[in-house]
Amino acid sequence: MTSDFRWPPPPDGRPDQPSNNRGPRGGRPTLPLPPTTLVGTPHGVELEIFATGTPPQPVTVFAHGLSQGIGETRPLGSGVRGRKVFMHFRGHGRSSAPPGPWTYLDLSRDLRAVADLTGATRALGVSLGAGALVRLLADNPTRFERLVIFLPAALVAPSPDAGERFEALLAAAEDQDPGGLAEVISLEVPGQIRATPTGWAYLRQRVEQIVHFGLAPELASLAEEAPLPSSSAVGALSAVTAEALVIGCHGDEVHPAEVASEIAAALPKATLHLYDKPHVMWNERADVRSRIADFLNVG
Repeated sequence: MTSDFRWPPPPDGRPDQPSNNRGPRGGRPTLPLPPTTLVGTPHGVELEIFATGTPPQPVTVFAHGLSQGIGETRPLGSGVRGRKVFMHFRGHGRSSAPPGPWTYLDLSRDLRAVADLTGATRALGVSLGAGALVRLLADNPTRFERLVIFLPAALVAPSPDAGERFEALLAAAEDQDPGGLAEVISLEVPGQIRATPTGWAYLRQRVEQIVHFGLAPELASLAEEAPLPSSSAVGALSAVTAEALVIGCHGDEVHPAEVASEIAAALPKATLHLYDKPHVMWNERADVRSRIADFLNVG
């Protein structure tokens, strides 16, 4: 893995400006972590959540990707009406980390618990969270009324590119190596943005979050897991009653367009949208947000 930047970055990405702690500016894909709450679950895992917005219904639960969290999913709910509940899976943020190994069944239980505790009738899952949502739907096909599956990484087989990248991230987190973390996280940012103030600010925020909270070693087992155990299990999705929006993109090695297409084909009431190129939260941020809001705000 090669890098086109040095670490640590200059203040704000520019050597002639003083440092600040405001986080990414201008088109940033994350938001600063707000005050959160720890909630107990029936299966004994304490999970961190952040709830915003006002009743009445609906309530939408948002599930993040591997090594990411509430800050990365909040922008996806910016235009969504009703109550919004953002969660941290086990091993992320302040959520507890029970003994592993962990599977997507464990993650689906985390997601189901938060949805049940908050009365959510809608759900959005990103990458790892999308996999957890798919597993939840296979086991509980009538649980949600509307759902968004955003950039799914796997269905019945682990994603090798995601696994390799996460192994490097987990090793850097264990070593408390900011430079190593930035090396891996930089792959989330388009090349032309990495050395800009916005790119540096995003990297700084993500690195500081992981250094502060850490990543549970048990997460390593998820790199070898898939949401569903076999191709035959995909048939269970045919019983899902929810309206679904599946969003993928071409050219993303970690989130192949073929996975999004396969999930959309398996869901009876799914609409598929594929973007032409990766890094959609940088390149198509406004369209992603409006597309999700338009879909979830129905009814």
